[in-house]
Amino acid sequence: MARLGRRAAYDERLRAVQAIERGQRVEVVAEVLGFARSTVFGWAQAARRDGETTLQTRPTPGPAPRLSPRQMERLRKLLVGRDPRQLQFEFALWTRALVAELIHREFGIKLSLATISRILHQLGLAPQRPVYRARQADPAAVEAWKATTYPGIVAAAKKQDAAIFFGDEASVRTDYHAGTTRAQVGKTPVVRAAGQRLAIKMVSAVSPRGELRFRVHEGTMDATRFIEFCRGLLHDIDRPVFLIVDGSSVHKAVKVREFVTSRRGRLQLFFLPSYSPRLNPDEWV
Repeated sequence: MARLGRRAAYDERLRAVQAIERGQRVEVVAEVLGFARSTVFGWAQAARRDGETTLQTRPTPGPAPRLSPRQMERLRKLLVGRDPRQLQFEFALWTRALVAELIHREFGIKLSLATISRILHQLGLAPQRPVYRARQADPAAVEAWKATTYPGIVAAAKKQDAAIFFGDEASVRTDYHAGTTRAQVGKTPVVRAAGQRLAIKMVSAVSPRGELRFRVHEGTMDATRFIEFCRGLLHDIDRPVFLIVDGSSVHKAVKVREFVTSRRGRLQLFFLPSYSPRLNPDEWV
């Protein structure tokens, strides 16, 4: 019985034709390979008429493109590096539905979400989690930090044989759960966990080489707790410490300044530009 729904590979067609040329009957070759007699006979005729190269498998043509090359180029310019709100959309992320709306608005063409996925793939665009940055951030201050301030801190640290650390605070709730699990479709899985809702604070510092120091506590972060953390950091590090933090009121408190002064150069604080968490690697801790 012939196999249905399968295209013959080039080597299968070639073997069939060569077997027929050696005197094998078409019916026998068709039965062995699992194809219809008429199909195998057609291969043999084509090979005699046009040569064996005609047996090569030709790619199946896909659906005709819905957008012209010029439209595709125009679409890419509209999408890449653009916030949808710049084009009078209310949402800030390029979803497939929003791209479909853009195409309809610009070219008058309505496309399915599946087609939109293919078009985005052809444009080299893939789903990615965006990085959010505060509008209040000062680009000039950020560039000055990267070009001048931080290189100056590094140079001073080398001169004083000091260790550089980036510090930050974080809060984690005991009822927060991350991750996914496998379950039957349509049935939400249940995981038993503690029902208490507590907030746990952590203050940490990480060096450019990945050295990590941290302390966990309950309650609000204040100047006293920050000083306790700095004491522990100085205890662990047997050389001067340059600690880079954000401009939080805790870090700039009078008690903190007095503590830093009392260390007589063992600890120095440096402050990042406002609203620039991306400059602080400890944000990823």
